[in-house]
Amino acid sequence: MTRRKLIFILAATTALSALALGVARAHDLPKVATGFVANVVCSETFVSGQEPDKIFADTTAAMPGAGLITWAMDYKVDRVAKDVTVTLFGLGKSHAVYRGTLGCYLEHGESATRVTVPTESKPQPALLPEIAGPAVVQPATPQLAEAFDRAFAESKTPPFRRTRAVVVVKDGRVIAERYADGYGIDTPILGFSATKSVTSALIGILVRLGKLALDKPAPVAAWQSLDDPRHPITLDHLLRHTAGLALGSSLEASLGAALEPVNRMKFMERDMAAYAESTGLATVPGTAWNYSDGNTVILSHLIRSATGGHPADVLRFARSELFDPLGMHNVTFEFDGAGTPEGSSQMLASARDWARFGLLYLGDGVVGGRRILPEGWVNYSASPTPSAWVGIGAGFWSNRGDSFGANYRSGHGMPRDAFFAKGTLGQYVIIIPSERLVIVRLGRSPNRPPEADGVLQLVSDVIAATGDKAKLAGR
Repeated sequence: MTRRKLIFILAATTALSALALGVARAHDLPKVATGFVANVVCSETFVSGQEPDKIFADTTAAMPGAGLITWAMDYKVDRVAKDVTVTLFGLGKSHAVYRGTLGCYLEHGESATRVTVPTESKPQPALLPEIAGPAVVQPATPQLAEAFDRAFAESKTPPFRRTRAVVVVKDGRVIAERYADGYGIDTPILGFSATKSVTSALIGILVRLGKLALDKPAPVAAWQSLDDPRHPITLDHLLRHTAGLALGSSLEASLGAALEPVNRMKFMERDMAAYAESTGLATVPGTAWNYSDGNTVILSHLIRSATGGHPADVLRFARSELFDPLGMHNVTFEFDGAGTPEGSSQMLASARDWARFGLLYLGDGVVGGRRILPEGWVNYSASPTPSAWVGIGAGFWSNRGDSFGANYRSGHGMPRDAFFAKGTLGQYVIIIPSERLVIVRLGRSPNRPPEADGVLQLVSDVIAATGDKAKLAGR
């Protein structure tokens, strides 16, 4: 056989395999698309208190390609039963159910586990000093007010920013905040993948308590055989998205992303962690970077196992060790049908609570004299991951290092020492130690083009309005 013929056969075989895989995944598209919409509409209707028509319109408009199918999508909100049903072409149907303290989850037939809702307990006193009073804090200077005007301004044509909330904290106090109509200081807002940073913090706390180890093989039951190629996967690999699991990418929120196997996990599987943990390897652990929600879902399962095994145990742990010390009292952490926290994307919190979370990292993991995170955990979280071109650390995105993303952001006004929690469609909790700043920006903006959400302009504007040069100019 000639070399040319061999290359042709290999190319043809690869193309046919890719086509077959694409067809198989395309079969999942209706369920994935309706599942995503049902979950978001349910959470933001029954947890955030927003109008479902606006949620649907703003969310689908921010996702490239979604317009190709949304005309054929129908959704029904039952305010008595507190659930949402979404259908597409009559081929896909998803059902999201509200469960009070546990928020919403996607129900997958009669096999779905009915998770017991834990009894609400009285919050512990916060260790973090109060960051603002009961009223919305207005910008103290015209320059800061102009920064907020730009952040909330809308163009006449797409892409639209749809900014929902901006909170700026300087030296531990809110110095300015603004909210879109229908949102306020207590409104829980969906963080999408900013939730990953909270999951990272909970992992850090368990490491501090000696219940998990960062650099040892992760205690996943399916991987414990020494002969299993996944056995070497560590918490560090999972936090940095270098585990190598063949789950596809979660980097984009678009119609095309519905074909990724990780989205079958999120929107078609009752037990997300079991699906992720059963997946084989695409690359050797620790050798390649691939951002995937599956990594964080596995971390969430480890949190559940280490805290007692039940959703109520997870919530008690999260509240006593993280949320209550920070004074985060407008938080809803959602769970999948098997009772594992959906720590890759499903936490809602008020903009001020997201800011309080950022202050934990600005304070090197210490609040009110109590160490919450292990010593060195903050720097570890912000330390760059090799080969992660977007600029990402361990549970946080990072401007440190020499990645394409870090260089781009630093060239557009975000300081080199900045790191941040980031959720798709424009969610940010930005920590800037050199400026003693935490900036929260929440909205419903497309991921492309890069400045569609205006966050780099916002950061640059806030630094210009609050930094030392601004103080000198005001004298």
